[in-house]
Amino acid sequence: MTVTSKQRYAFETGVYRPPSEGGSASLLVRFTRNCPWNNCTFCGMYKAEKFQVRSVDEIKQDLDAIAAICSDLARISMAGGDSSTLTRGAAVELIRQNPELDYHQGFAMVYEWLLSGGKTAFLQDANSVIMKTDQLVEALKYLRRTFPTIERVTSYARSKTLAQKSDAELAAIRQAGLDRVHIGLESGDDDVLKKVKKGSTAEGHIKGGQKAKAAGFQVSEYWMPGLGGAELSDQHAANTAWVLNEINPHYIRSRPFHPWPGTPIADEVHNGDLNLLPAQQHLQEVRNMVAALDVTSKVCFDHAGNYWKDNRGRYLLSLSYEGYQFPDKKEELLALIDSGLN
Repeated sequence: MTVTSKQRYAFETGVYRPPSEGGSASLLVRFTRNCPWNNCTFCGMYKAEKFQVRSVDEIKQDLDAIAAICSDLARISMAGGDSSTLTRGAAVELIRQNPELDYHQGFAMVYEWLLSGGKTAFLQDANSVIMKTDQLVEALKYLRRTFPTIERVTSYARSKTLAQKSDAELAAIRQAGLDRVHIGLESGDDDVLKKVKKGSTAEGHIKGGQKAKAAGFQVSEYWMPGLGGAELSDQHAANTAWVLNEINPHYIRSRPFHPWPGTPIADEVHNGDLNLLPAQQHLQEVRNMVAALDVTSKVCFDHAGNYWKDNRGRYLLSLSYEGYQFPDKKEELLALIDSGLN
């Protein structure tokens, strides 16, 4: 049977990835669809979608399709006399030969990934670590074999999923090529976690984060300033710092809470059941949490949701993906926050 160019280049791409993966132009490879938990009241990312684990064969077919695009771009570049550099002309010519690529959901992503050096990949969607370990390992090994230039592979993961995997399973996943996990901590306070239906406890977060670190993963924990509203602000900050101190992750990333229209928590705000923190108190909560940290992590504000500005109208805190290295930069960060508060 003749394989059409549309079939040859067919692969899925999801919508979401961490900002740091966008910054490194990561290859987006869809191992699962949507979120297996999907109950968090603050999140609207997957609410209308059903979670699915893709088969290893499906994933391999996608990887083969991406490899075909890479191979054909390289072939056209070489035919044009440039054997070492991907050219824009090669992409234009491949689209001319295969017009459907102009509407392909992932072609531009693959092109940008190649331009960036093809060094990083991100496994979509929300928690691909939940796959059966042998299947995840097989898919990871195929990814690494197919694209040997990749230096880092990352995925979202839930603390509970990591805690439920055995040490041997996590070690196998790490050895197969998964380097970094992005974990939605959101809060270290049990009252806040219960209220937003996170499906985890402070102790569960600690266990999952510690097991991931012990297995050799780089651990990136996301916390959500303001999630407890005015009512739970103090305990949210204090207990989040406590949990992060217990984990001591490689990265701590701030994702300030802003109600997503249509989510249950947005309805709470609208009905007056949750009082949002004004900008000054929001930043004060960030300071309270940061001041209580005793970690060797990089503390990052790598998202425009960290909206505070200085007196020149610039972002108060650096949006760098590598953030502020603790403890060395702790006092510098606190001084910046204080300048914003004052």
